[in-house]
Amino acid sequence: MVYMGMKHLSLRMIWITAVCCLMAACGPKLSNENGGDAFMSITAKEAKEIMESESNYVVLDVRTQEEYEEGHIAGAVLIPDYEIAERAEERLTNKEQLILVYCRSGRRSKSAAAELTAMGYKNIREFGGILDWPYDIEK
Repeated sequence: MVYMGMKHLSLRMIWITAVCCLMAACGPKLSNENGGDAFMSITAKEAKEIMESESNYVVLDVRTQEEYEEGHIAGAVLIPDYEIAERAEERLTNKEQLILVYCRSGRRSKSAAAELTAMGYKNIREFGGILDWPYDIEK
């Protein structure tokens, strides 16, 4: 009977360890293949607070031209996600500058943030999609 209890306890500990590892892996901070910081995911509210309190940042919209024209965050620079590799260095010349990245729902912004990081950009904050942006937009 004691053996069954120990076996149950061991399985429970393995399960708890696995859950903790999974939770740590799903946190907001990601890392690149070299072990350094890659980019950080933040909320729309946190992005808005940065926009209101900081001055040296770029808001990067990685949607299509058509999506951008339908409505975008004021002052956002448009580089569609599929053009990041070709156009980022000409439009985003300071690789140390804070770059706030968004798209429509969050999938493309995460991909673009990872690509920018791989290109050597150091200060990327990805904040999801305009669908979750409760603040004003420009048309």
